[in-house]
Amino acid sequence: MRHHRALALFLGASVLTLTACGGGSRVQDAQAETAMVGVNAFLWRATLDTIDFMPLQSADPQSGIIITEWYSPQATPNERLKLTVYILDTRLRADGINVSVFRQVKNGADWVDAETDPDTEVQLENAILARARELKVGDFS
Repeated sequence: MRHHRALALFLGASVLTLTACGGGSRVQDAQAETAMVGVNAFLWRATLDTIDFMPLQSADPQSGIIITEWYSPQATPNERLKLTVYILDTRLRADGINVSVFRQVKNGADWVDAETDPDTEVQLENAILARARELKVGDFS
């Protein structure tokens, strides 16, 4: 459980740090993506901004599914995470996003599936929603 909390704190700090990094060009990018994305462009852009420290396996703007590669935080090299983010709506709504977090721990030479604190998923969803709101507010400034 200590590892779950440490991981949640690490992800939370990373997410908060990353959401503070913003620029006007990202708002313009979100506007440009509106025509190309089959889901809410602010949620799409906010998701990419929030998880940009993780390598992407795939990102399909038409289906709204973003999948990361496995990522090992420097602080916990014997643990790795993978995310699947589902953007479910064309509107900016709290229920328009769903994050699934997968976690593995190193057991000898093998990686073994491990439980993930469900709070981690909620924290990521909230960080993405906060960033999407920032982008939308910036769009109207």
